[in-house]
Amino acid sequence: MKVLVFAIGSDRYGLPLRAVARVLPVVALKQIPLAPAFVAGLMDLHGVPVPVLDLSRLAGLAAEQLWLDSRIVLVDYRLDDGALRPLGLLLEHVTGIETIAEHTLADPGIEGAPFLGEVSAQLQLVEVNDLLAPDVRALLFARDGAAREGERA
Repeated sequence: MKVLVFAIGSDRYGLPLRAVARVLPVVALKQIPLAPAFVAGLMDLHGVPVPVLDLSRLAGLAAEQLWLDSRIVLVDYRLDDGALRPLGLLLEHVTGIETIAEHTLADPGIEGAPFLGEVSAQLQLVEVNDLLAPDVRALLFARDGAAREGERA
């Protein structure tokens, strides 16, 4: 399995490449008042607002500075109704792509952050569709639901 490798604090993590739509340089983000601290803001992607999460803050670490190797990684986030919406992940120390043998991955055996998946000797996987709790998903994608309700009326 190919993964995009990055760091949260001093630990290495991998985002399965099949989940990655685009890797972008860090851009200026519009802040979202009253959003949780791990919501870095909104980015403008060709006129479409895309919410961006700071994965370090989501993992409970203090926000760090932006590094030369920080990136915004766009993923397709699956909503409850099956629709896909773009979601940005602000990642620090993106080092590249590695191949992880799937047979080396195992359940970590502990309950940690719900978005953390299997672990190997090299890194731990991040599960894209487990990143958002239902209340945060509703906050970030509320207009999608409202728009769909309006379309049905």
